[in-house]
Parts: sequence; structure tokens; C-alpha cells
Amino acid sequence: MTGQTPDQQPPRTVHIGSVTGSVFAVGDHNTVTRHQHPASADEAQAELLRAVRELRADLARFTASDTTEILDAELVSVADEIETAGAAEPGRLARLQQALTAAGTLTGTLASGVAVGEALAALLGG
Repeated sequence: MTGQTPDQQPPRTVHIGSVTGSVFAVGDHNTVTRHQHPASADEAQAELLRAVRELRADLARFTASDTTEILDAELVSVADEIETAGAAEPGRLARLQQALTAAGTLTGTLASGVAVGEALAALLGG
């Protein structure tokens, strides 16, 4: 490389397999941003998050109705709050429980719906 100008330098190749839980930058003038989701406050919140994700996947297989759209919106809100704050607040949990009850005919037949109901009961004491 002696005697070469920056325009004459051979191209550099960087290969990265996979990275989890780390932050890095390659090259000049980089900005690194780390998005970290806090762990859920306890196992009950983590269980609710798992059940919420499963129920959302199950609901996607059905024709949408006003009831399922409201339920899905509450499921999204609860998942977002657990992922960003580590736990869903009791008011949000109560709204999810109301939406789950309103969609009872459908969700009562789904294992994921029953799992969300049980997780809510554990968190709300009901």
C-alpha cells in the first residue's frame, strides 16, 4: 500500500455472520444506535407476552370483525407495553380482558385465547 493514494486502495470486504445483543460499526463516520427492550418485569408478564403473540397469530387466520379488530388492537398495545416498559399496566390489562371477554365465542375455542385469559387472571388476581 506504500505510495498508493486513497483512490488506489483495494476495496475492503467485511463479512459478519450473525450478531445478537451487540453493537458495532465498520468504516468511517458511522452512527451506532442500540435498541434494547427491557426484560419483562416477571415471569407472569413474559408468559402473557408469549400467549398474546400466539393469539395474534391465531386471530390472523380468521375473517376480521369489529370484535376481533378491537381484540387485536388491545393485544398489540399489551405486547408493545411489555416489550418497551417490561410490564403492562393494570388498566391496559383490564382493557385486554374486556376485549377477550367480548370475543369469547371465538377465543374460548382457541388454546391461545385460553392461555391469554389464564395469564390475565394470574396478573389481575381474577
